[in-house]
Amino acid sequence: MATLTVWRFPALTGAEAALETLKDLQKQQLIILQDGAVVTWPVGAKKPKTRHLASFTGVGALGGAFWGMLFGLIFLVPVLGAAVGAAFGALGGSLARAGGIDESFVKEVRERVTPGTSALFLLSSDAVLDRVSGAFEGWDAELIQTNLSTEEESRLREAFAEEPEA
Repeated sequence: MATLTVWRFPALTGAEAALETLKDLQKQQLIILQDGAVVTWPVGAKKPKTRHLASFTGVGALGGAFWGMLFGLIFLVPVLGAAVGAAFGALGGSLARAGGIDESFVKEVRERVTPGTSALFLLSSDAVLDRVSGAFEGWDAELIQTNLSTEEESRLREAFAEEPEA
């Protein structure tokens, strides 16, 4: 079963540093990183910068379409207003049905990932929790998490998988 997690850091560099630690844990086979994205939100910016982590994702990764929709729901709907919000709301309903990502998850992330912070969004599995947790002891990070069932993960992959390049 995959887990979608969002790690929030109070500094712009926190998510990148955490990503390096997670890559090391993956090399030790303590976690499988399936897909992810880094969000940094500089103070004074109207919206965050996002980067899909295609470098460690392979076959079966969710891809940019999934992350674009999720980040649109989280960060753009409040900025763009009601007209666009209604369209994204319909997409959000599809995301909840397709992947089990509900409105409370979106709201919680929206409230916690704010200007001056960074976040690491990960789809991972097979984590050796005590070892992974131990690697982050003493970090100034906040974990927001939602678990996806095997069926929900499969529906997400089907809905948002990248098309193979010709």
